[in-house]
Amino acid sequence: MLTGKRIVLGVTGGIAAFKAASLCSKLVQQGAEVRVIMTSSATKFITELTLQSLSKAPVYTDTFDEKNPAVIAHINLADWADLVLVAPATANIIGKMAAGLADDMLSTTLLATEAPIMLAPAMNVHMYQHPAVMRNLAELAARGVMLVEPGEGLLACGYVGKGRMEEPEQIVAVVGAYFERQARYQSLPLAGKKVVITAGGTIERIDPVRYITNDSSGKMGFALAEAARELGAEVRLIAGSTQVAPPPGIQVQRVQSAEDMLQAVMAEFSDSDIVIKAAAVADYRPAVTQERKIKKSGDTMTLELVKTVDILEQLGKHKQRQFLIGFAAETHDVESYAMDKLKRKNCDLIVANDVTVEGAGFGTDTNVIQVYDAEGLALSLPKVSKREAALQILELACGRLTGASR
Repeated sequence: MLTGKRIVLGVTGGIAAFKAASLCSKLVQQGAEVRVIMTSSATKFITELTLQSLSKAPVYTDTFDEKNPAVIAHINLADWADLVLVAPATANIIGKMAAGLADDMLSTTLLATEAPIMLAPAMNVHMYQHPAVMRNLAELAARGVMLVEPGEGLLACGYVGKGRMEEPEQIVAVVGAYFERQARYQSLPLAGKKVVITAGGTIERIDPVRYITNDSSGKMGFALAEAARELGAEVRLIAGSTQVAPPPGIQVQRVQSAEDMLQAVMAEFSDSDIVIKAAAVADYRPAVTQERKIKKSGDTMTLELVKTVDILEQLGKHKQRQFLIGFAAETHDVESYAMDKLKRKNCDLIVANDVTVEGAGFGTDTNVIQVYDAEGLALSLPKVSKREAALQILELACGRLTGASR
């Protein structure tokens, strides 16, 4: 899908700039035309000659170094691009973009372009989690800027955490998937549609300091929210307890218990088009929640549990035109349990996985899923990123909404 695509690659001044060489090379190998803009700081980490050799085109570093007197370089590049990809994207360029500053070749081009923009952030974990950076990313996401989430691991600074630029192969895959979706749809398939998504686990209180919950991280629900927004939807994200930050630019309604989540979902349900219940809701709650901390006494303690409300079942009973998608995390007999759940709860699709399979459990960045409808297996995915799984689930739902077959 990259053959003939015109990509402006912005390289900024972080240690991850060395990955830009591989990224540039892989984009060219996939058939893209690449023009590189480097910030002054980027040239401290990697040379212009390297990226010129790989892109087979001049590299731009100075707004006032006009290589062709017939055009103004930053305007010409801004108009030429099918996509502007900034990798690595430092906190500095993210801040400039959010504020609308234009004080060098890259930031000026970014301000002038009407092409879609994609960022691959790279920075220290504390910088990435800084409220100012989170605010700036949220602002950019709200404007439609796409984000290739950084990975987690050992960073160049010695810290371990989130902030490492995603590997070039994965960035190229994300770019390719973007253009593939553009080719597949003449317009955004979920434009004008309201999509309600639940994520994370619920918390059922025992007393003020103790509760029952589960291992849900919220990653799958958050990936679905990002994918729905990317496909043009108006997204309502309702999240319980999660282990990761929600996607920038998507407003989150936080809830705690299963009852809280039911009330939040029902408030959004009547005018929704698609409802995706990706949250892991507790099946039971304490019969009584103590107002004060329970003091230790005796060798044993008996805790009486009662069933929580089944949110998916309630939605199935009340749905009219809504397209309802449920999730089933199983450890065995996945297909039989999934089909039973789909029928009992009046779902249109059930996304099932065996959480004992490597790469498919709670907290992972990947998933291995099977999607079932009333006729049986509708989609099966090997281990893929949760982002890719989310896009394929929503694309399947889009096809069903329009009456098209996948």
